[in-house]
Amino acid sequence: MGNKNHKKAIRSLTQRIAEHQNKIRLEFEKDFPDEGLIKHWQAEIRAFEKAIQQARKRLGK
Repeated sequence: MGNKNHKKAIRSLTQRIAEHQNKIRLEFEKDFPDEGLIKHWQAEIRAFEKAIQQARKRLGK
């Protein structure tokens, strides 16, 4: 994968993290937040962050 693709992946994953953080915030605002769903989104955020680290490593940053 070229540098352009790594940079695109980083942008996409960063956007997905922001979307998931917003979902978590909205879920916490409910009277009865779904803890299982929140944990799922948090796990996905960790996976996205790991993928970003790997992409940055491949870019040499």
